[in-house]
Amino acid sequence: MNLKKYFVRALHRLQKGPGYTYKELLVWYCDNTNTHGPKRIIKEGPKKKLIWFFLTLLFASLVFWQWGILINTYLSYNVTSSLSIGFKTMKFPAVTVCNANPFKYSEVKHLLKELDRLIEAALERILQPAPGNSSENASPPLDLRLWHQIPLVLIDEHDKDNPVILDIFESNQTAGGNQTTVGNQTAAGDQTSAEKKYKLAVKLCSHQGSDNCTYRNFTSAAQAVTEWYILQSTSILSKVPLQERIRMGYQAEDMILACLYGAEPCNYKNFTQIYHPDHGNCYIFNWGMDEEALNSSNPGAEFGLKLILDISQQDYIPYLSSAAGARLMLHQQKSFPFLKDQGIYAMAGTETSIGVLVDELERMGYPYSDCTNNGSDVPVKNLYSQYNTSYSIQACLRSCFQSHMTEICGCGHYMFPLPEGVNYCNNEDNPGWAYCYSSLRSSITHRQICIDSCKETCNDTQYKMTISMADWPSEASEDWIFHILSYERDMSTNVTLDRNGIIKLNIYFQEYNYRTISESAATTIVWLLSSLGGQFGFWMGGSVLCLIEFGEIIIDSLWITVINVISWCKGLKQKRAQAQYPDAPPTVSELVEAHTNLGFQHEDAGALPRDEALPPEPGTPPPNYDSLRVQPLDVLGPDSDTE
Repeated sequence: MNLKKYFVRALHRLQKGPGYTYKELLVWYCDNTNTHGPKRIIKEGPKKKLIWFFLTLLFASLVFWQWGILINTYLSYNVTSSLSIGFKTMKFPAVTVCNANPFKYSEVKHLLKELDRLIEAALERILQPAPGNSSENASPPLDLRLWHQIPLVLIDEHDKDNPVILDIFESNQTAGGNQTTVGNQTAAGDQTSAEKKYKLAVKLCSHQGSDNCTYRNFTSAAQAVTEWYILQSTSILSKVPLQERIRMGYQAEDMILACLYGAEPCNYKNFTQIYHPDHGNCYIFNWGMDEEALNSSNPGAEFGLKLILDISQQDYIPYLSSAAGARLMLHQQKSFPFLKDQGIYAMAGTETSIGVLVDELERMGYPYSDCTNNGSDVPVKNLYSQYNTSYSIQACLRSCFQSHMTEICGCGHYMFPLPEGVNYCNNEDNPGWAYCYSSLRSSITHRQICIDSCKETCNDTQYKMTISMADWPSEASEDWIFHILSYERDMSTNVTLDRNGIIKLNIYFQEYNYRTISESAATTIVWLLSSLGGQFGFWMGGSVLCLIEFGEIIIDSLWITVINVISWCKGLKQKRAQAQYPDAPPTVSELVEAHTNLGFQHEDAGALPRDEALPPEPGTPPPNYDSLRVQPLDVLGPDSDTE
């Protein structure tokens, strides 16, 4: 019922009109508002009225300017970082240990035999370029198919503008031998030494025999040989099945000689084996995949993990692994270890002690930062999910690169997991893969696409390590230690171990204090409202009620506008109706008089019936009653004719 009354009143007001103008509404607002400036505008004299009008306009502009700054600051979603220190029993980190050498040379020698002969012959030619100094003639002929696919070349840079490419395996390899000019292509690298005549480079072509080639130049021949050997061995090993590669690597029972966690003994069975493309077989302690993660009972070296490893350095691949030692990494449970980026080396013949401090990072999510909780909102498919590991930005970047590699090059790189339906690159099936891989790796555009697509994790745990080393075992104790370890591993009374292959590791928490670096919003809605109110109160002396009053006058102004528009539409409609009927409609008295005169005319005509009445006089238009808006009144009645 109340709603009906409201609409009835609204209808009456629309029909009646606004009742007051914009000026009257504005004067009423200035006289009744709680804001200080507008009252003075209508109550002061002409001069002060002008001054107060200017001041009110100025301070209102300042308020809106400050409001814009505050709102923009709030919408930028800045964060502040806070550091807190806590004390609690913590989970011991997952520890991944690998050998720096991925395969036993004795197991892969038959696969790398021709490759080793090629690199030995190439080094002999590089180090002894003069004819007659080579021992190549006494050995079987070389199979140059591998060489022609990815060759090593010498770059003569005596003429900087026109460097010359020299083929190493030309039979007449001299300064005047077979040469290729590279135009204006200048070899990259260190050119400060004027004594260097040649530089070694890896030649990569889109396909064999193509002129579309690039040269990867190095400042040292050692770097060039290592890079060339990695590319060639990658092509060879990519065709070997995974289980065969695992068999050719270092086995846990041969590598892990002793294990002790706190006061509890452990062995290689407490480690989880994974295959890592860079380091072969790796073993993870406390990964948390099958069992609950272990807690550390106390800080200190006596309550950590103690390992003795044998890296068997004498069985290293000579041209693939130039560093000897163990590669290890501390990381969270159920996360994949990216040892190439985050791992550290432990040197053979030493006892390496690693004290661990924990930093916990807590980032705020959207819209404060572009981080992810589990990677579900990342557009890149995580290829490392086949290991059932958690999301990480390293996994995302490598998955993104491998996706681009398979899309552009038509095959996947050996160092990364493969998508479904794709094979690893090799020289036989993909002759130009090395050129494509090198171009893609150096492409800033593709790199930026992956960086923009991948996100940091919102919560992360970082392990800060303090590393110290000492020789182990000492000269006084090495004899009995090597005897015991050799007997435990090989059941032999002979010493089968030496200082070049033994590593001892101590990994422990330095203290139970952990640091939490957390983000919090620098600006909140409470901050925004208080700042907006403070600026409004400072410049205008207003409050929230003043804003409500201002909203009220805006609503009233809109209501007046609606009423005026409706009134204007009604007036326009009436004008259109008058335009159709320019003469004013007859009044009731005029209609009665016209009807009466018509009856008298009937009487003069001899009381003829209506249908036989005389026609009107010439020149008199017949009455058209249908065109009149108001119907004529039947004053005389139906029997108005005289009898």
